[in-house]
Amino acid sequence: MSSSDNLIIFDTTLRDGEQSPGASMTRDEKVRIARALEKLRVDVIEAGFPIASEGDFEAVKAVAETIKDSTICGLARALDKDIERAGEALKGANAGRIHTFIATSPIHMEKKLRMTPDQVVDQAVKAVRKARDYADDVEFSPEDAGRSEIDFLCRVLEAVIDAGARTVNIPDTVGYAMPHQFGGLIGQLRERIPNADKAVFSVHCHNDLGLAVANSLAAVRNGARQVECTINGLGERAGNAALEEVAMAVRTRQDLFGCDTRLDTTQIVSCSRLVSGITGFPVQPNKAIVGANAFAHESGIHQDGVLKHRETYEIMRAQDVGWTHNRMVLGKHSGRNAFRARLAEIGVTLDSEEELNAAFSRFKDLADKKHDIFDEDLQALVTVATLDAANERVKLLSMKVCSETGETPDAEVVLSVDGEERRGNATGGGPVDATFRAIESVVQTGTTLKLYSVNAITSGTDAQGEVTVRLEKAGHVVNGAGADTDIVIASAKAYLNAVNKLARPRDRAHPQLGDV
Repeated sequence: MSSSDNLIIFDTTLRDGEQSPGASMTRDEKVRIARALEKLRVDVIEAGFPIASEGDFEAVKAVAETIKDSTICGLARALDKDIERAGEALKGANAGRIHTFIATSPIHMEKKLRMTPDQVVDQAVKAVRKARDYADDVEFSPEDAGRSEIDFLCRVLEAVIDAGARTVNIPDTVGYAMPHQFGGLIGQLRERIPNADKAVFSVHCHNDLGLAVANSLAAVRNGARQVECTINGLGERAGNAALEEVAMAVRTRQDLFGCDTRLDTTQIVSCSRLVSGITGFPVQPNKAIVGANAFAHESGIHQDGVLKHRETYEIMRAQDVGWTHNRMVLGKHSGRNAFRARLAEIGVTLDSEEELNAAFSRFKDLADKKHDIFDEDLQALVTVATLDAANERVKLLSMKVCSETGETPDAEVVLSVDGEERRGNATGGGPVDATFRAIESVVQTGTTLKLYSVNAITSGTDAQGEVTVRLEKAGHVVNGAGADTDIVIASAKAYLNAVNKLARPRDRAHPQLGDV
């Protein structure tokens, strides 16, 4: 391995990340994130699972037609119908990849697939050959490889490489592996498979035991040259390997890994904020690389050391991942050009003049409420301004909330429901509870509130509050997000954002469901 070796970054935020409960994204939201990933210089973007629904198909198709500098990938089970659908969605891609998979662990083959090992090998080979009819770039994954027998893994992978797979991905599907064990597995596979030199070895690790990044890095040390990961570690259950952690670990410890990514790491923070804003999943302050406290020093000893020589307590520069202390602060007198220029500097791209006008209008409204507007405020503004208006069946027109010591809080809301003005009143245990009850008196969704989270976007008493709301109804989980300098209004916006998502068609299938 030489320092010139390239580590391919395969981002699956739009596919596996979207499987987080409540993280479902619209087509336009997927395109926005894909553009940010392209600007980050991600090698491969897994845009979705085209067979899952018409919405997923259209989203993969839109991303494929929009993105030019990254390879666009579609997921497909080892089934003809899945592969055909993926091939159709990727027709417009400048560079397309089909990623097909079938389970190989004894428990999956016996209990889920009800297939013999011979049948699984035949199905895998058939799927890869079918995929090659639609794309030269084909990836194969043996699902639950972490619990598969190594002799059988060698047999399957040798067969699919012969059939034309140019990337073979080893997933730790249930997050069961330990780093030394998983790294050793990759090393053994590369040694034992006769045609291993004809394919790139990839890994896809889940974080059930908090080891997704550690397992991925152990695999890289043993010759893996593609890592499948997500922004902020987003993903179902405990999530996936975090892209930002893998990338910066490899770059910071060149002495150990002997490879590097081609990422423009200065785009990491803006990409993280975008994904957080769209999905409604806040980033914890002490999250590595992208958390608000990632480069903060509270200890006097640490502060003194950093002031004297940064490297005493910092192993990388905050600016290298997109943090900057030289931010242009906008205010009520800032004009459209300054607003547009600052958006471009923080990596925000708007599709049309109409979207720019909507964002600028919200910017002016916010400038009347708070004196200084920071980059974090702009990210939140743009996320709100570019919501899919076609899916906003319910809109907040006005609200009035009364909270007084010794009295029961009450709220009155005026909503537009499919263009019809409707009013609701309710009391509650607090102003937010009363507001939610007032909204429910109108929309009557019958949902259960599973999560209510508040984060200050910036410092100061006039800071915007960013609220995340998670609602559940009959197993359907959605997240809603809202921001405002008034936390109660932000809460109402977040609740309505979630209500509108509940109204969307829900026909996505989990990629691991269905008969194979």
